[in-house]
Amino acid sequence: MPSWRRTTAANNSGNNRKNIINILPYIWDYRGRVLLALLFVTLSKLALVGIPVVLKYIVDILNQTQHVALPLILLGAYGLLRIFSSLFNELRDVVFARVRYRAMRRLSNQVLTHLHQLSLRFHLERQTGAISRDLERGTRSISSILNYMIFQIIPTLAEFILIAIILLTQYELKFSLIILVTVLIYVGFTFAITEWRMEFRYTMNAKESEANSQAIDSLVNYEVVKSFGNEAMETRRYDASLAEWENAAVKSQTSMSALNFGQGAIIAVGVTLIMIFASQAVIAGSMTLGDFVLVNALLLQLFIPLNFLGIVYRSIKYALVDMDLMLKLLEQKPEIEDAPNASSLSVSKATIKFDKVSFSYQKDRQILSDISFEVPAGHKIAIVGASGAGKSTIARLLFRFYEVTGGNITIDGQDIRAVTQTSLRQAMGLVPQDTVLFNETIYYNIKYAKPEASETEIFAAAELANIHDFISSLPKGYDTIVGERGLKLSGGEKQRIAIARAILKQAKILIFDEATSSLDSKSEQTIQTALSRVAENHTTIVIAHRLSTIIDAEQILVMEQGKIIERGTHNELLKIEGVYAHLWELQQ
Repeated sequence: MPSWRRTTAANNSGNNRKNIINILPYIWDYRGRVLLALLFVTLSKLALVGIPVVLKYIVDILNQTQHVALPLILLGAYGLLRIFSSLFNELRDVVFARVRYRAMRRLSNQVLTHLHQLSLRFHLERQTGAISRDLERGTRSISSILNYMIFQIIPTLAEFILIAIILLTQYELKFSLIILVTVLIYVGFTFAITEWRMEFRYTMNAKESEANSQAIDSLVNYEVVKSFGNEAMETRRYDASLAEWENAAVKSQTSMSALNFGQGAIIAVGVTLIMIFASQAVIAGSMTLGDFVLVNALLLQLFIPLNFLGIVYRSIKYALVDMDLMLKLLEQKPEIEDAPNASSLSVSKATIKFDKVSFSYQKDRQILSDISFEVPAGHKIAIVGASGAGKSTIARLLFRFYEVTGGNITIDGQDIRAVTQTSLRQAMGLVPQDTVLFNETIYYNIKYAKPEASETEIFAAAELANIHDFISSLPKGYDTIVGERGLKLSGGEKQRIAIARAILKQAKILIFDEATSSLDSKSEQTIQTALSRVAENHTTIVIAHRLSTIIDAEQILVMEQGKIIERGTHNELLKIEGVYAHLWELQQ
């Protein structure tokens, strides 16, 4: 598990305040709506507290006189207060809805944008299923926290203050003291037990994300699982994680029952004491029957939301746990960033130069050592060598997916570290060895290279890639859904779609990383002809395993263990009878 995903109650408690502060800017744009929602909350609570006050006078009047005119007015006021309380609550929800859902939308967009900015290294280490679940829970938690803060915590505090004012000004001090002590014990008990329970929640989240990641991973690799007959093993892995989640969930539920009982007992003791003293006061004549009803109603009105406040506190703590991992994603720093004064890449001739380039993923694992070569504008070079020689790393460095650890790479004399990544990648087209397609239509996947492309341009690119006739033969043609990662298509079909995509981009620099490795001989010859036409007037780098595909290259670089050990044309390399000649002989 990546270090940024390891979260416990101990190391996360200090993040809660920071996380709450981090979400405040998302509601600042709608501060007017927030203030209006708070106004409606206040009016609703005033109406709600006014209900038992009116009820007191109704009871006192009915207990003293047979006249019904005044009670009818009070009864009407009682009904209006209930109506207004409900109305202001609904108006609060209507006004605040835009704030809540816009905050969810903005944060989700920001996280996705940030994930796209993170380096290739991060995405090679990520757990897609776990991140997906973190985003889902984190986004939902934003809504919960905003809802609880604006509609539960603030209103409950306001109601508590209003009730405290009534009790302090109208009745003996002992009533207020009993309520205050009860509230303090209740809050302290709730906070202490909830903090203890949070470790169970962290474990639940971690194991749920782990199980979800395992499930998605096994489904994405469905064919591998089936071909090795490892369905039972995948189920066992999944169930093992769920078993740990189950144990944590049972402990969480059991401890919550203990918490609920403790809260109920504290409230019961406090209410009982209040009612005993109120009853004695009524018998002594210092309080009326209406006062008894009012105190009882105020207590119920106070302790019901107070009981809910315990649930709110737990929910906020859980929501903060859910939100923490998502916000930690935003704290991840991109490994590759544009220089402060980076300019756009200006490509005229598209001459590429590697000057003493070295690279290593880790300090103890050198991948490239002192690589130097030049690709003149409009020329084609090929890079060959055994697996692990560093061929594909050259392409990744050119795209600046990684930063060189030594030397420099220039395009038309411009160091690629001094230009923006967007302009750099716009100037290049890539056909990767492992073609991954979106779970969309074939048309969408080809058009992805140039969103503004016309249908004619897309069809022309498909023709050049020798895939148009195949697409047209499908029942849905270009509207055929390719499946997740393009699994509904063969390897050769996916590669030809990738080639069509690169053709459509019309970039001045083309990189083919084993672009024909999944094609049969006939298709390969057709594609080679097409690629030769496409590569005209383009600077082209071909990374190849099949030497027959690069015999027309103006220069061939032979790599071994991260170094260039031979270079020359096809005929020149055969004459020196070195590594290339040996590879050629083996493939023949």
